[in-house]
Amino acid sequence: MDAQQTPSPMQQIANMLQPWLSAIEDPRRAQEAVLQRLMAIYAQTTYGQAHHADYVGSIAAFREAFPIATYEDYQPLIERVMAGENGLLLNEPVAGWAITRGTTKGTTKYIPMTPTDIEMRVSAGRAVMMYAVQTQSPAVFGGVNLNLNFPSVVGTLKVGDRELEYGYSSGIYTRFVSHKTPVRSVPSQEEIDALGGSKAWSTWEKRFDLAYERCLDQRVTLVGGVAPTAVAFGRYLWKKHRCYPKDLWQVLVMTLGSSPGINTYRAGTLRALYGRQAAIREIYGATEGMFGQQMDDKRAWVPNYDLFFFEVRTRRGVKMLYEMQLGETGSLVVSTPVLARYEIGDLIRAYQPPYFRCIGRDRWYTPMMHTWRMVKTLDFGRL
Repeated sequence: MDAQQTPSPMQQIANMLQPWLSAIEDPRRAQEAVLQRLMAIYAQTTYGQAHHADYVGSIAAFREAFPIATYEDYQPLIERVMAGENGLLLNEPVAGWAITRGTTKGTTKYIPMTPTDIEMRVSAGRAVMMYAVQTQSPAVFGGVNLNLNFPSVVGTLKVGDRELEYGYSSGIYTRFVSHKTPVRSVPSQEEIDALGGSKAWSTWEKRFDLAYERCLDQRVTLVGGVAPTAVAFGRYLWKKHRCYPKDLWQVLVMTLGSSPGINTYRAGTLRALYGRQAAIREIYGATEGMFGQQMDDKRAWVPNYDLFFFEVRTRRGVKMLYEMQLGETGSLVVSTPVLARYEIGDLIRAYQPPYFRCIGRDRWYTPMMHTWRMVKTLDFGRL
C-alpha cells in the first residue's frame, strides 16, 4: 500500500484489533507490560503506596506485595472514596459509580469508574470488529444497535455531605460509546435513563415498549446488552405484538454478556427469537471491567491480555490465567486501574488456548450445574 494512501475502513478496524491479537500470541509478554502500567497507576494511590507499588518489578514481587482481596476487603476503602478520599484507590477523578444488578453476600457492590477504566471498556466492541474483519463486511456498522442495556443512572447516594449519582456499568459504558464512536444505539441511553432505575417488571415493559417503538422503522444490525434481557425482550414482543425480533429486523450480530452459557444452552432460544442468521458473540465483563470477548465462531471468549492483569486461584494454587491447563477450573483474580488483585467471584474454565468460559459464580455447586448443562445440551466442552 502506498505510504500516502488512506487505509480502508476494514484495514483501520484491523489495525485497532492488533494490540489484542498480538497479546493473544504472546500473553506472558503482554501481561508483564500490563503489570508495569498498573504499577505506575497504583504508585499514585495511597493503597498502592502502602503496598510499595514503586518497587514492584515482577509478577512474583506483585504477588508478595499485594494480597488477593474480595469486595468485602475493598468495601471499607471504597466507602472512604465515596466520602471524598479519592486518592485512596484512584489516580484520576471518579467518572461514574457503577452498581451490581445482584448482590454479593447480601451487599450491593459500588465500584468507582475512572476515565481510563471507561476507555478500556470500549474493548467490548472488539467482538463486532472481529466479525466485520472476518466477514470482510462493514454492513454491521450500517445499521443501529438495539439498546437493551440497563440504565446508566439509577439514583443518588448521600455520603456525608456528598450526593453521588450511580448506575449500571453496561448503561454507563453504552452512553460513553455512543458519544465516542460511530455506533448509534437506539433507544439512546438518555432515553432509557429517563424511565428511571427500577428493576420492576412494569419498568422493563416501558423500556421494551420504547425499544420497539424507536427501532420499528430502523435497520437493526446489532443487538447489545445482557443475554437474559435480550430473551425477555423477544418474548415480550410476541406476547404484546405477536411478532419476534426476527420478523422485524435482519440482525447480523448479537453481542451479549452477563450470563454463562450464552453460546451453549442459551443459543437455541436466542436464535429462535432473533433468527439463525444472527451471529452470537459473547462478551465477558462485570461491573469491574470488560475482561474478554468472543474472537471467532468458537463458542468461548478470549481475554483482553493487553488491558487487564489476570490470575486464577486453582486447587494447586494461584497461577496466571494463560497458564491454565485444558479443562482446569479456577476462581478469577483481576487487576484493573482501580482494583489490584481483586477476586471477582467467577469460576473460569480453560479450553484450548486462548479460549475460556465463565461457568458461573464461585459456589460449591457451580461445577455440578455446569456438568449437568453440558450433558443436557450435548455440549461436553466442544468449541
